Amino acid sequence: MNNVVLVGRITKDPECDEKESGKKLTNITVAVQRPFKNADNLYDTDFIRCVLWNSIAESAAEYCKTGDVIGVKGRLESQTYEDKEGNVRYSMQVVAERISFLASKKAKISETQEEEPC
Repeated sequence: MNNVVLVGRITKDPECDEKESGKKLTNITVAVQRPFKNADNLYDTDFIRCVLWNSIAESAAEYCKTGDVIGVKGRLESQTYEDKEGNVRYSMQVVAERISFLASKKAKISETQEEEPC
């Protein structure tokens, strides 16, 4: 079984690209805070690369911005490649099957502005 569930903040505005095949692609990085403190009494954060395809890619590019909190459900995918020196390298990414829009900074600002008197 290969399932991944993440909740975190988007680190950069998503951009949707169209491949030659016609498929849509968006790459995002999700900053996920660890649930425990380190030796310095601070929370570490993991930055996890995620790839989104087709309608999920389009939705993320249209509705998500830097700092928004999203949920990602998907699967872990490993890749190998050769670097400039000829060494074999490994990388991991999450291939998103579903995303959920949980909170946006824009919505938070709007809520705050609505509550303040003119």
